[in-house]
Amino acid sequence: MKHPDDDNELFNRLEAEMADSGANVVDLDKARAERESTPADPASDDPTATVMVDRPTPTATGPGYLGRLAAAKRRDVVPLWLRSTAELKTASAWVARHYAHATGYHALRTPVYAARLTMQAPAGLARFVGGTMRWVADREGEPVRLAAVRREDAAEYLKLSRQRDGRVRLRTLVAVLGMFVGIGLALALYVLAPDWLQALSIGALVLALGVNGRKADAPVIHRAVEVPKASKLTSDIVLRALGSIGIPAINQAQAKGRDGFEFTAPITRDGPGWRAEGNLPFGVTVTDVIEKRERLASGLRRPLGCVWPEAESEEHPGHLVLWVGDQTLKSAPKPAWPLLKSGTVDLFKAIPYGTDQRGRWVPVTLMFIAGVIGAIPRMGKTFLLRLLMLIAALDPRAELHTYDMKGTGDLDPVGEAVSYRHGVGEEDETIQYALHDFRALREELRRRTKVIRSLPRDICPESKVTSALADKRSLGLHPIIVGVDECQVLFEHEQHGKEFESIATDLVKRGPATGIVLLLATQRPDAKSLPTGISANASTRFCLKVMGQTENDMVLGTSSYKRGVRATMFAWGDKGLHYFLGEGSDARIVSSAFLDAPLAERVAARARTVREKAGLLSGYALGEAPEDVTGPSYDLLADVAAVVPETEERVWNERIAARLAELRPDVYGGWKGENVTSALKPHGIKTRDVAGATDDGTRTTRRGIVRADILKAIAERNEKPGAA
Repeated sequence: MKHPDDDNELFNRLEAEMADSGANVVDLDKARAERESTPADPASDDPTATVMVDRPTPTATGPGYLGRLAAAKRRDVVPLWLRSTAELKTASAWVARHYAHATGYHALRTPVYAARLTMQAPAGLARFVGGTMRWVADREGEPVRLAAVRREDAAEYLKLSRQRDGRVRLRTLVAVLGMFVGIGLALALYVLAPDWLQALSIGALVLALGVNGRKADAPVIHRAVEVPKASKLTSDIVLRALGSIGIPAINQAQAKGRDGFEFTAPITRDGPGWRAEGNLPFGVTVTDVIEKRERLASGLRRPLGCVWPEAESEEHPGHLVLWVGDQTLKSAPKPAWPLLKSGTVDLFKAIPYGTDQRGRWVPVTLMFIAGVIGAIPRMGKTFLLRLLMLIAALDPRAELHTYDMKGTGDLDPVGEAVSYRHGVGEEDETIQYALHDFRALREELRRRTKVIRSLPRDICPESKVTSALADKRSLGLHPIIVGVDECQVLFEHEQHGKEFESIATDLVKRGPATGIVLLLATQRPDAKSLPTGISANASTRFCLKVMGQTENDMVLGTSSYKRGVRATMFAWGDKGLHYFLGEGSDARIVSSAFLDAPLAERVAARARTVREKAGLLSGYALGEAPEDVTGPSYDLLADVAAVVPETEERVWNERIAARLAELRPDVYGGWKGENVTSALKPHGIKTRDVAGATDDGTRTTRRGIVRADILKAIAERNEKPGAA
């Protein structure tokens, strides 16, 4: 058995050995107290001096009263929906439609309600008579009297009996008087009252008896509107849900009795849902929660489409804003698009095009942007592009160029009604038509830059098109909106893909300032479908559901997926639901207004009427065709042979591009070496490594062609008329 003194003996022996070796035994508590009470001076020259990182202070540090007031977050005095005329009108319309529907529903069923109450009137009369008799007989006191009898308490029973006799006498008198009054009133109505009053009185009596005879499980009046019954969001529910998603820091905090989430504001109603916000544990970000959105929805016991965790742009990355809707975003009722039945627009101002999770309108300004729309098939990409083009069509000044490269005619409602240029399909004729138009747009871009540069500063102070300048028809600075669905058909074209890419890149970079807007939609958001020069310079992004991180970042920008902006989380049924990146704000989730083909045709017809009245209808919509859409009016092989003299057997493609641009600037302007490569490929001319000297005399090897190949292709074509 171990004796308690054994530990003391061991300690004493160790202390003696340390004393013999010259070591000291330090009292740790005393040393800590001395260190905290006498911190070393940071300016001391003693290198062994201990410097305290956190110095003890008599009061808590932090900003003063004025500092806290300056940094305080002030809530709006007037709610946002009340300040917005559009939202106020929408809310008022919802309320009006709700009560109008309820009134009409019940008014139509009033005869049925009356019949039900009439059939229940006998049961109501029996209940009334029976209830009156029980009241007169004081049946409610009978259980108490019977209890006194069971206890054999004679005194208590006699007392209760006398009380009952008094009640019965009084109630009998009241009942008899009421009966005589009722009979007298009935006789007076029968003798003196007109027929309509008699009918009204009898009907009211019958209905009252019917109400008294109603059954609890068979209501007479049914609900006209089924209001969704979503449970109130409470702090316990939020904490339970956060603890169930499997984030270690939250679970550890809750295991130690803490909440694992610090609420910074009360849970409140925010539109058709609840809003909770607060701080996650240190080191946990909102992105961590967004990644586990499905588990969070399970913990909240709400459908996935109701749960929307998001970050606050003005707060730290650990500040979570959790919005839980009463209904899923796709099933919640949406307000009618404000421009569906009336109104025109000014493209230089923000126009509502969709709603967020809370049912608030989200605006988009189509001027000074270049837009990219990406999604997998059947998610509403084309409908969104058509909606944006319809918005543009409602500005009578705007010139529309629409191209449906998918070939299904989804853009026909806009194209046939108002478009200046319109193409459908991927046939050679459509490609040549689009190429001719893109070349014309490039020339228009160059013309506009010269016009803007020539304008006085007081008229064009910011060197870009304004709404006032667009009104001046003599300047020709009206908005030009180009919409291309399935743009990969153009950029991946074997012969003209590089030229389309070159022109589109120029329009994306320089077009917005000159009033030219390019909107590109694709179901294959990759480097080929959306060349880097275009995707990197597009200021506005619309990303519907995509399948992976690469496609997500291709549309929404590099590292968007890591920041929690993930269009991969949308479900297959979330048609039209997308991330919208633009208008100078962070990515937002938007459900675009749904306009099917008949509605789109109605809006486009209204836009056409407005243009006809203003005398601004032209181009394809008016039946006018461009001067030449049959293809290029030049001979590419002959032009290449002309710029490559006999003295040069081999020449770099970049030099050929420069010489072609000098020969025909209206045709080859902006061409680069890769344009020459793609243009010559259909003629069977392959590029190869060509050695040569640069302008400074340096010898190097670059891609080029052999002049003999050009001559051979021309000879073969001449022998076979109609060949390429």
